[in-house]
Amino acid sequence: MTQRELSSQPRGANTLVDQNRRFYDALWSEARLVEPQRFNTWPLVQSLLPEAGRRLEVGPGLRPRLPIEGTHFADISAPALSVLAEHGGQTTLAEVTRLPFADATFDLVCALDIVEHVDDGDGALAELVRVARPGAVLLMSTPLHPSRWTAFDDFVGHKRRYQPAHLLALLARNALAVERSAVFGMKPQSSRLVDLGMWWLTHHRELAMSTYNRSLMPLGLRFQKALQLEPGLIAMDEVDEILLVCRKGRAAALSAAGAPPRPSPASAAPAPSA
Repeated sequence: MTQRELSSQPRGANTLVDQNRRFYDALWSEARLVEPQRFNTWPLVQSLLPEAGRRLEVGPGLRPRLPIEGTHFADISAPALSVLAEHGGQTTLAEVTRLPFADATFDLVCALDIVEHVDDGDGALAELVRVARPGAVLLMSTPLHPSRWTAFDDFVGHKRRYQPAHLLALLARNALAVERSAVFGMKPQSSRLVDLGMWWLTHHRELAMSTYNRSLMPLGLRFQKALQLEPGLIAMDEVDEILLVCRKGRAAALSAAGAPPRPSPASAAPAPSA
């Protein structure tokens, strides 16, 4: 049985969450915080901030893309949240499929490389849309094309790569209009380099993390290419991962208003103050 066939076998939601939590708790416990200003997404984020009084980033780890101070962060990794809180973030231990916030709370929601990590990817996107206000911006990214599945996808806890047609249908179902998009991702293009990195992380984690933090991550940040954002949706045939700047339409809010009441999480919080 191939790696891809193994990954497609049914896994319980709790099993996948636990797998992701173990991986990222270990990763973030040994990593350093990278400020959002150092990423190529920062110019885009800056352009969105004037209309983003209330902000939420889901699953940032120690690589947040929104300004840390004043932003709400939801993650399954307690070590990552602890560091973000020390730097002024408002943190909540939560899963993307069960966010403890009221409907229509945030003006800007960011979820980069998140929906592909959970069993219920459709439900995860619907939850992100639920907590966004009508007219809010949703900034998201995800890998494309199941045919491009590799051992790296298994290693980092991916559940899927999206077929472009399915992703478009999912966006439409949630009344999300794509305003801009770009090719995205910092994964090395060389499969040999990726395989070598996974081997070192598996067999010599401390040395691998030290090298990554002190050398590889700074180099990656220094030489990252500027985002080539284009209006609307770029052609996705040859794209490995895509960044989407989406706008929540009023149709999503009207649909939610006509739906049966959604059970609130036991730890649901009221709408946070700006």
